[in-house]
Amino acid sequence: MNQKEFMQVVNPFKDKVFRMAKRLLVSTEEAEDATQEVMVKLWKKNESLEEYKSVEAMAMTMTKNYCLDQLKSKRASNLTIVHNNFTDREAGLQQKIEDSDTWNWVEKIINDLPEQQKLIIQMRDIEEMEFEEISKVLEMNEQAIRTALSRARKVIREKMTKTHHYGIG
Repeated sequence: MNQKEFMQVVNPFKDKVFRMAKRLLVSTEEAEDATQEVMVKLWKKNESLEEYKSVEAMAMTMTKNYCLDQLKSKRASNLTIVHNNFTDREAGLQQKIEDSDTWNWVEKIINDLPEQQKLIIQMRDIEEMEFEEISKVLEMNEQAIRTALSRARKVIREKMTKTHHYGIG
């Protein structure tokens, strides 16, 4: 089979091969590479292509297998990259001490808040209750709860900023 005959056999389904590769590999460049690779493999078998009932079916199978191989090798290389980049996420002793100290400061600041704000912070941020539930418990309007929560958080944020930046600048 010469090049012209080969192109007459392959051209009708060449776009179909590309679309399948694109669907599996997502990337246009990778799909183009896959299509080219399948066409090269078909060309290498050009003398025996006439023996197959459907060259298109064989090309589609080759495309599927090539793309799946590419995905497997990509996944394997991603796993090694992830594995090589793995670091211990556990905080060091210094960080644990600083976190503990920060929580102690936040606790002191919360205790100094007005009673209503203290309750709202406790229910919303610590107990993770919904505004509707807090509204029923405290018999308050939801908007008033949001406002009080915002003010309480602002006080905490300002006092923590002041504490952490003490003596700096």
